[in-house]
Amino acid sequence: MSLRIALCAGETSGDQLGAGLVAELRARFPDAHFAGIGGDAMRAAGLDAWFDASELAVMGLAEVLAHLPRLLRLRKAFRQRVLAFQPDVYIGIDAPDFNLGVERWLKRRGVRCVHYVSPSVWAWRESRAAKIGASADRVLCLFPMEPPIYARHAVDAVFVGHPLADAIPLQPDRAAARAALGAPDAAPVLALLPGSRLGEIERMLPVFVAAASRLRGDMPGLRVLVPAANPQCRAAITRIAGDAPGLRVLDGDAQRAMIASDVVLLASGTAALEAMLCKRPMVVGHRIAGLTYAIVRAFGLLKSAHVSLPNILAGKPLIPELLQDDCTVDGVHAALLRWFRDGDAVAALQPEFLATHETLRRDASARAADAIASLLPARA
Repeated sequence: MSLRIALCAGETSGDQLGAGLVAELRARFPDAHFAGIGGDAMRAAGLDAWFDASELAVMGLAEVLAHLPRLLRLRKAFRQRVLAFQPDVYIGIDAPDFNLGVERWLKRRGVRCVHYVSPSVWAWRESRAAKIGASADRVLCLFPMEPPIYARHAVDAVFVGHPLADAIPLQPDRAAARAALGAPDAAPVLALLPGSRLGEIERMLPVFVAAASRLRGDMPGLRVLVPAANPQCRAAITRIAGDAPGLRVLDGDAQRAMIASDVVLLASGTAALEAMLCKRPMVVGHRIAGLTYAIVRAFGLLKSAHVSLPNILAGKPLIPELLQDDCTVDGVHAALLRWFRDGDAVAALQPEFLATHETLRRDASARAADAIASLLPARA
């Protein structure tokens, strides 16, 4: 009987991680059957997708509440289907609010579980590490500071590195990226990434576009590249941005846009890590729903001094973070203008970004597959 491997990934970044993992597991176990929740990339890698990853792409406490009845119905249907599938292992990829509950339920029923991508225990309460261990038999960590935290709570955790660090060259080719996007070598270029969730785009893009328009007054000929994660995001971007001068919406191509740019403006998240790996200076601007922000502040939930991964991994403020009320047109414009005009500051970032890139470059998908394979039954 061939191996049965169930997986669940939420949103675009999880789908990409899952695709790399499925490819590596399939190389080790060619007859394995992969099924669960994923997106286009995981389907292309061989996943039998029962539900689409986009159904889990909800961010923030207030936002989750609005979708809670639907998510609870989905979780109930999904975990029953996984149990009937009788997998040799269940792999929850990111989406901790959904996956950890599914993992805990399955683990109590004898299913071996792995959680791929540690929740941010270093930012949101270290005590969560023990609870995560109650859900997963093994945690696969993308960052080196995470396994020691789990070790303090007797949880099996493995640093596998980050697949983005493997995929992006240590020295990206800006000239090739510009040529592919039709951006002249001498033109100033801003990559603008407002997020991959519609709610995020609605909150962030008006501020970002206004700041970029003001920046164009300082830098005539500025090109603004706005990658859209999917057709729905493109429609929202086009509606909000209108006919802003010099702005071009791309279908995907976020990484190429970042490499081609002089500076990146983005919402916090995986995009900040990607911009760092592309060795581009950036400004992080982020707003969450007012209720979510009020809860975070009232209960002191955020323990980290920084919110963007470049700053967290460096342990110091390499790039500006403009959060909530500080994320204004004036503030974003000033931070962008500094990067465009201060070549020494941009140059000082390069060795910092390169050192972090080398730390994270570990052939992550292969390491993750090895860590999962060691948990599978000997008949595999």
